[in-house]
Amino acid sequence: MRVLCSMIVVSSLLLLTINSTQVFATNAKTRDISHLITKEAFLQYKDVADFIDESPQVTINVEPSKADIEEYGPHVKSLTGSDCDRDGKMDDNATCNAVFYKLWLKYAR
Repeated sequence: MRVLCSMIVVSSLLLLTINSTQVFATNAKTRDISHLITKEAFLQYKDVADFIDESPQVTINVEPSKADIEEYGPHVKSLTGSDCDRDGKMDDNATCNAVFYKLWLKYAR
């Protein structure tokens, strides 16, 4: 039973790794920021979540939705997020993961 559980866990991790690699490989437009982050700095991050948390923060203003206006009034709404690729724009989770993965391939392998 223990061997079967171990095989299932290893198989699941292998599939997750393969699928993650495919997802990252499809995001070929991800900026290489290795000229901005040294190997020493990169190796200080515990994981991708730590990398995202430590990335510069960007705030953008967005038009409030009708529901926002009804609940909060006509004020401009702002969102704050991470700029993982250091281009001055807020990045989504997939972009942050891809930037981290590129750095990991270069520095941590």
